[in-house]
Formats: sequence, structure tokens, C-alpha cells
Amino acid sequence: MRNVVIIGSGCAGLTAAIYAARANLKPLVIRGVEAGGQLTLTTLVENFPGFPKGVQGPELVELMQKQATEFGTEFLEGNVTKVDLSQRPFVLELGHERIETRTLIVASGASAKLLGLEAERKLLGYGVSTCATCDGYFFRGKEVVVVGGGDTAAEDALFLTRYANAVHIIHRRDQLRASKIMQDRLLRNEKIKFIWNTEVLDILDSDKREVSGIKLRHVKTNEETIKPVHGVFIGIGHEPNTHLFRGQLEVDDLGYLITHGGSRTNVPGVFAAGDVKDRIYRQAITAAGSGCMAAIDAERFLEAEH
Repeated sequence: MRNVVIIGSGCAGLTAAIYAARANLKPLVIRGVEAGGQLTLTTLVENFPGFPKGVQGPELVELMQKQATEFGTEFLEGNVTKVDLSQRPFVLELGHERIETRTLIVASGASAKLLGLEAERKLLGYGVSTCATCDGYFFRGKEVVVVGGGDTAAEDALFLTRYANAVHIIHRRDQLRASKIMQDRLLRNEKIKFIWNTEVLDILDSDKREVSGIKLRHVKTNEETIKPVHGVFIGIGHEPNTHLFRGQLEVDDLGYLITHGGSRTNVPGVFAAGDVKDRIYRQAITAAGSGCMAAIDAERFLEAEH
């Protein structure tokens, strides 16, 4: 019987583990499919406090994991395949393995939607990004593109105009899906240009570990072109990793977990932290903060039972 099980090993899950371990709750972290979260897909992180010269994303995850281990956190490789939150103790299944726990912290994150290109994966962190607020600073004075037509793409494009010389929005259709107010802001910004009715076929040059351009196809004429750019931002949204909990935990219209009074979900004893419940900020530091909240809430929940 576990006191606390944490699903997810990104900033939220590892911070929750550090706090829960220091409270002598001997937490178990189930690392999940994307072990380490989205930080493992980034290179230099310059906006996490305490690292004046920045820190590599994978290194930051490793340091957090070492800190959690130091205080007694256990880690389990694998992915939860089934959960039963209908009664306590909660039951988690990892294939043939069954785990019972008094409390559960869901920190399974949200995965950025990608285009599905081979070069896209290879160049993540090397000119391809899914987070404009994380990586925009690295493209000062350069030319970039944003792929997408919704509010995510619009917000990314507007943010990138603070740094880039030019921001091109590439969209498969001839009009955006973004809200009217966001479209008006885009049209008023002189740095933003539109490439309509176009899809991205490839991103160059994955062999050199840098972005030098993109291969485009006009969806109506099938004409293919190469556009030189320094950065590609994928702005087609995120998918919260909540499919396991649908029908048991409350989610909003986009599938993010809904929390009340901190990190509490609608099921007593189940708490949520990080991008799995955050559709707005999605930063390493906000994920870490919510992981702290979830661990404290879980500790107080267990104390109240005794």
C-alpha cells in the first residue's frame, strides 16, 4: 500500500516527489511514456530560476530526479494502462502489475501536437519548437514561421514579434480559425505575414542539426517551394494526457483536468499538477509550483485521515 503515487516525471511530478519525500511519505513516481516531460525535448532553458547562465532541459530533469531520489522517492519505469478511482485505495495497473495507493497525484502533462514529419522530431530544440514563450528569445533578429491557424498559433506569432525580424504564419486554409480579436491583432502587426493554403512538407536541415528552411506545398496548385527560415514554431495546440481519467475525473472542453481550491480534483484524494491541468501558462516553473501544491495537499489530506 502506497501513501502517494505520482503519475508523470516532468517538472510537476518531480517537484511533487521532492516535497512528498521530504514529508516522509515515500512517494512512488511512475515515469510514463514521455519520461521527464517536455523539458527533455528542449535544449537551453534560460528562464528557470537559479541558473543564471541557463541549463539544458534534460540536465534540469536529471537534477530534479536526483534530488527526489536523495529524499527517498522510488521510480518505476512504465506507463499506467488503467486506473480505478471509484473507491480507496485507488488501483493502478501497469500491464500485469497492480499498485494500490491512498492518494494519487496526476502529473501526466500535455503533449504538443506535431505535424508528423521525421525532421520535426530530429530538430526539436534545434530550431523547431512547440513553445514560443520558452524559445522565442533565441531567435532575436531572425526570420521564423509559425504553423497553425488557431489561437495557439496567433499567440505564438504575436509573442515572437518581440524578437524576430519577420514572422510568417503558415496555414492550410485561406482564413484563420483564431478568435476575431486575435486575428485583428495579427493583421495590425507589420512583422506578421501570412502564407495561405499551404502545408509544410519538410524541414531543412536535420543532418546539420539546424533549421535552414522549409519545404512547402500549395494545397490548391500543388506547387512546391523552399522558404529559407531560421526557426519553425508548431502552433497547432496541445493534447492533455488525460485519456486514462475520462469519466472519472472532471475535465474541461479541451480535456484538461479541472481542479478546485488548489490541486484537488472532484475525487477526494486525487490531485493534479502541471500541464495536465494548465491550458494557459505551460511553463517549467509553473509546473514545478503546482507540483509543490499537489504534494502539500496530499500530505494534508492524509494527515486529516489520522
